[in-house]
Amino acid sequence: MTGKERRQQLLDVARELFAEKGYDSSSVEEIAHRAGVSKPVVYEHFGGKEGVYAVVVDREMQSLLSGMTDALTEDAAHPRLLLERAACSLLDYIEGSTDGFRILVRDSPVATATGTFSSLLNDIASQVEHILGVQFSKRGYDAHLAALYAQSLVGMVALTGQWWLDAREPGKNEVAAHLVNLAWNGLSHLEGKPTLRERG
Repeated sequence: MTGKERRQQLLDVARELFAEKGYDSSSVEEIAHRAGVSKPVVYEHFGGKEGVYAVVVDREMQSLLSGMTDALTEDAAHPRLLLERAACSLLDYIEGSTDGFRILVRDSPVATATGTFSSLLNDIASQVEHILGVQFSKRGYDAHLAALYAQSLVGMVALTGQWWLDAREPGKNEVAAHLVNLAWNGLSHLEGKPTLRERG
């Protein structure tokens, strides 16, 4: 096995272990045992558990961010389609990379190059904020509030994704359709200056 192949094998084994047990309950010994190598091989490639964990998290963050960015970059698309694409992109990632998503949604005890799941959601919310800001301006709403609505939408999709990670029912497309239904039909009837009825 080449050095590159060995490194990938260790990453695959560690990813599965971190998803199964979490960071704190995983060890270099177990990574090495599952990979059929000695502990020094893991240290040689990654410097220790923190190093392999950081690489696993960075790769998952990049994969999820890339999919979400691709879903949100088509400027000509109708905002509802962008919302559908974003919801589907996250659910596709959860379905196709369940172990990776399990790792991301846990609190990361190790600093990584790409940050935390929370910082990733903030990056996505920034893209959504830009899209909403344009739409708010076109419709006469206060574009400065786009950040608040972007955080709300991204949070709604992310928390639903965390729930769906284990529930898996209803199916992915139905979940996405319900998310879009709630967000779009709510957003399409926004009040220009909402107030609380009781505390108004």
